[in-house]
Order: sequence, then structure tokens, then C-alpha cells
Amino acid sequence: MATDMLARAGYDYGALECGVHWPLDSTAARALAASGQPAQALHNCCSGKHAGFVCLSCAGGHDPAGYVGVEHPVMQTVARTLADVTGIAHTRDNQGTDGCAIPTWAVPLEALARAFARFATGQGLGAARAAAAERLRAAIAANPFMIAGSGQFDTRVMEALAPRVLTKMGAEGVMVVALPAQGLGIAIKCRDGGVRAAETAAAALIARFGKEDSPVLHHYMRRTVFNWNGQPVGELRAASELAGDCLPETAC
Repeated sequence: MATDMLARAGYDYGALECGVHWPLDSTAARALAASGQPAQALHNCCSGKHAGFVCLSCAGGHDPAGYVGVEHPVMQTVARTLADVTGIAHTRDNQGTDGCAIPTWAVPLEALARAFARFATGQGLGAARAAAAERLRAAIAANPFMIAGSGQFDTRVMEALAPRVLTKMGAEGVMVVALPAQGLGIAIKCRDGGVRAAETAAAALIARFGKEDSPVLHHYMRRTVFNWNGQPVGELRAASELAGDCLPETAC
């Protein structure tokens, strides 16, 4: 997908500035290693987003070289858009650098949830941005695999529940959810950066506030923990304060 996007703009993966890592999917990583080929920027989990930055540069008539820099027109557009949608200023004072090299900004959870509520409904956005959000929601619902890949929370949940539920796992235990019918956005941050806890909390909140009763949510809300010998040694489950009456009686 990223290759096709870049080709349409007249570029190849050499234009990507996201850095290189091995595929996050273990099966894909083993296959690549067995082939003797090195990892490339295309294997970065952010390569699609970065291909979009290259295309945005071209659409605006800008040289994409250095697009990850905070002063590049593309990142200036990103910062203005995020500030508009979240309602939080994006300045040097709350700016950091993401693992994939682009600028990133600290945003309170309330503002992040509000942004995804706006994404879910288009309310609070201008007409053009609301139309863009609608198009993005439709694209995500039609292609959930492209959001997270094989067997991941986002893929499994949206294959079962999109377009009623749209989710996106971020780095360091951040998870966002859009519930269009309810007009709600949900933002989660696990202090330890753990993915398991973020998945569990998100599943519980989707079930509770999205009024969804789904086996895939039950699985993430209450899971048996096994050791390396395959023995059940514990349980990972959502707190009742999160799940309300939606917590399954037994682990799935």
C-alpha cells in the first residue's frame, strides 16, 4: 500500500524518513530474515502514514525532503490540524519527537477524547474537514486490517464491529476509540505503557458505552493468562468500574 502511494507521487521507499525496523508481525519478520533480505523503511509500522506525508508534500507543491522536520510545511499543516481538532495549542512547549521521527505533542486525555468524538461525528469541524473525517471512517471500516495487521486488537475489533466502533492503538499504552452512533470519543493511557491493559480497558468501555455485546470484546475483557508450559496461572480482566454490568462471568 505504501509502495503504491509513493509510486503515484513519483517516489519510492527511499523518500521515507520514518527509520527502519523489522516487521512487528513475528511470522513476517521470520520470513524476511529467512529470505536474507534486510529490513527497510517500508517495514516500519508507520510507513503508510509517512507515505501520506510525502504525498501531501507533493500535493502542496513542496519538496518532501526533510518532511519530518517541525518547520516543514507538511508538519506545520499537521500541527495546525491537530490544534484545531483537539482544541490544544501545538507549540514548542509541548512538543517532542516520535519514534518514527516526526514531531509529536503532549495532549490531555480529555482533549484527545474530544478530538475522536469530533472525528466520529464531524461535529465541531468545518464542512471540508467533516467530509474528510467521514471518508476516513468509511475507509477504516472497509479495511480494518490496514490499521493494525494480523491478529491485532484494532483489526479483530473492527472486523467485527466497524463502522459502529473505530479503534486505534498507539504507542506506550495509548488507545483511542470513536463511537459514531453515540457521538463519543474515548482516550486511554496506561501508565506502564502496556498494551494488554489498554486493550482490556478499551474493550470494556466499548461494551459499556457503545452498547456492544460481542465475543471479541468478551475475549479482551476477561482473558486467562497461561505460562510457557500452557498452564493457566491467572486472569486478566477489566475492573467493574470500567465494565459495569458488561463483564463476562468467565474468561473467554
